[in-house]
Amino acid sequence: MNNISSNSIFEWGKKNKTKNILLYPLFIISILVTLAACNPPTSTTIPEETPKNPSKDVVSKSKTTKVNSSQLISPQGIGDARLGMTYGELKKSLGSEVKFEVKSPFMVDFDAIAVNKDGKTQYHIIYPANTTFSDSDVITTIITDNPDYRTDKGVGVGTTIKDAQATYGEATLAYSTANESRESVSFANQPKNLAFRPSTSPQNFAGIYKSPQGEYNQTKEFRDDAVIKSVQVYCISSSEAIKDLRCDVITQGKASK
Repeated sequence: MNNISSNSIFEWGKKNKTKNILLYPLFIISILVTLAACNPPTSTTIPEETPKNPSKDVVSKSKTTKVNSSQLISPQGIGDARLGMTYGELKKSLGSEVKFEVKSPFMVDFDAIAVNKDGKTQYHIIYPANTTFSDSDVITTIITDNPDYRTDKGVGVGTTIKDAQATYGEATLAYSTANESRESVSFANQPKNLAFRPSTSPQNFAGIYKSPQGEYNQTKEFRDDAVIKSVQVYCISSSEAIKDLRCDVITQGKASK
């Protein structure tokens, strides 16, 4: 598997002067994805994680449980939302029980559509701020902060970085002052085209960084209580993007191995 370095993506983003840094994480393993055809939900056995401290959404591994594939986080998407499908296709597949709510602004430079079921947000479809997202628009970025959604290894919102590191390999945390100082965490062997954000307390990062700090900062040290705050699955709808991150490459199954 070919690796894409954090610096190459960071430099590519600066060269193209894009504000949509969320779509171009500072560090990530190269993507190899074949967009799966729509299949009936199946069950996957993953480690069950029980909150140690509900107020902090901290979880620990215990017995196993079966989680429906409609709540799986994978390189193809989150739950029933798949990269490459249109917003209209998602609405049709989810049916009338699901409500869609525009969140504007959602975060700096981005708006979102919250996908809600049973009074709870399942995930958000992300798109550039000050634009509209119509039924014909293609989904390229999905984010969830719902702890019900997990990867096939049981990692999700509330998982400690320590536990995620034990599952996916060495953790690297980073942030850039040019990107609102939004901190991210990646793992050496994590699923492709996923990005994780750690939970941080006010004025503090999850990572422990050396001083003085510059525009781009990276570390492999982190606080003991650091947990995953949100999980993102994405591709880039641009012909100028690094090939393995392009949506057309991902959805056509042409990413390099």
